[in-house]
Amino acid sequence: MIVVKFGGHAMTDTHGGFAAAISEAVHNGIKLVIVHGGGPQINAALDAAAIESEFIGGFRVTTPEIFEIVEQVLAHEVGPAIANSLLKIGVNAVAISGRTSESLIAEPLRKLVDGTPADLGLVGVITAVNPQAIRNALKGGQVPVISPIAIDEDFRGGLNVNADIAAAAIAGALDASVLIIMTDVAGIYRNWPDKSSLIEEISAIELSEIKNGFAEGMAPKVQACLDAIAAGAQAVRIIDGTDPKSFALALNNAGGTLVTK
Repeated sequence: MIVVKFGGHAMTDTHGGFAAAISEAVHNGIKLVIVHGGGPQINAALDAAAIESEFIGGFRVTTPEIFEIVEQVLAHEVGPAIANSLLKIGVNAVAISGRTSESLIAEPLRKLVDGTPADLGLVGVITAVNPQAIRNALKGGQVPVISPIAIDEDFRGGLNVNADIAAAAIAGALDASVLIIMTDVAGIYRNWPDKSSLIEEISAIELSEIKNGFAEGMAPKVQACLDAIAAGAQAVRIIDGTDPKSFALALNNAGGTLVTK
C-alpha cells in the first residue's frame, strides 16, 4: 500500500508521465491511494473572485468565504479532474471528498509546526481518520483520489487541511508501506539552499530534532513525515514532484529523501 501526496506539477501533467507511472504501478499489483492539493488552482479562483490570501507558517488563513472556494476547487474540480485523467488511461480511479465521505475528521488548528499560536480560521488538524470509504474503493479495485477537506468533530462544518498533513494521517490509518510526498525540490536539505546538503535517508527521531529549522512550505511537509510515521506508516519519501522520472523511481522505492522509523 502506497499513499501519494500529489503535487501541482503532477496535476497539470500535459505529457502523461505521472499518470503512466501510476498505471504501471497499479498494473503491477501495487495498491495506491492519492491525496491531492491544489494551491495554484485555489490561488487562481481566489484571484478571479478578487480575494486576497494570507499564509502563516506555510498554512493558508481560511475565512468562511475562502473555505467555500477551497472546497469547490478541491472536491469538485481538482479531485474529479485527476480521477478522470486516470480513467482515460485505464486506471479505475474515484474522487472522494474527505468531508462528504467523513473520512477526515478534524479540529481547528491553533498552533504552527514550531508551536507558535496562530489564528488560521477554518484550517484543520486531523484528529481521526475513518478509512471505510477508502478501503471500500480499494476492495473494489479502485484508486481513491482524496480531497483534503475534513468534516469538523461536530459533523456539521468543514475545515481546510494541509494536503501533506492529510496524506500523513491517511497513510498512518492505512498502515502504508510508504507515503510519497511531492515537492518542488529534490528532497529534504539539511542546509537549504545548499543542494549538496540533500539528505538521502534520515530517521524520524533525527528529523524531529532539526524540524524547527525548516520554514514556509517545507515546514508542514517535514511535520507530515513525522506525523505519518507516528501514526503507523512504515516510511515517508519526499521527492521532486516536478519530474515524472523521480515519481517512477519513488514507486520503485528509490530517490529523494527517505524518512524511516
